[in-house]
Amino acid sequence: MELRIFNALRKVNRAIALLIGLGLLGCAMFVLLDIILRQFDASFGGTEEIAGYAMAISTAWGMGFALMELAHVRIDLVRARTGEAMRAIFDVFSMVVTSAVIVTIAIKAWPVAERAIVNGSRANTPLGTPLAWVQVPWFAGWVWFALMCCAVTLLVISMLLRGRFADVEATAGAFAEQDALQ
Repeated sequence: MELRIFNALRKVNRAIALLIGLGLLGCAMFVLLDIILRQFDASFGGTEEIAGYAMAISTAWGMGFALMELAHVRIDLVRARTGEAMRAIFDVFSMVVTSAVIVTIAIKAWPVAERAIVNGSRANTPLGTPLAWVQVPWFAGWVWFALMCCAVTLLVISMLLRGRFADVEATAGAFAEQDALQ
């Protein structure tokens, strides 16, 4: 059951990653067009600001995808030299710590977004972008990542308690370091 839940969450995160990728591609095309226009003494203006906003939002939302694809960097030299049960324990510990950190970040991100909403804050730039337009989706990305971390943590704890160590590794393991050691 845990693997079905994990795979369903993985599909959702792949769809989100596709949307984010399309958004980044659109942003890159916008910047490219602005660069071309500059050759003719014209410009949209603000492309670097928009690109920065796109990067902040896509990073926050993309981390859930990276989690589900086991793409986050981990240095696990000790873990790689242990048995299957101990690796599962390390993986669960890693997810518990990651969840705690990301939930804390999501909680601390809310006042930033809230202040932008309450104050009607705008960027101090020529575009004068309403900061809530950027900070609310950025905050939502952190919340999504926190939810994914907590969900994966609960799934791997359940697997660990059932002695399904290989499933823990498949769900929250670190493979790149193991491959490099062999």
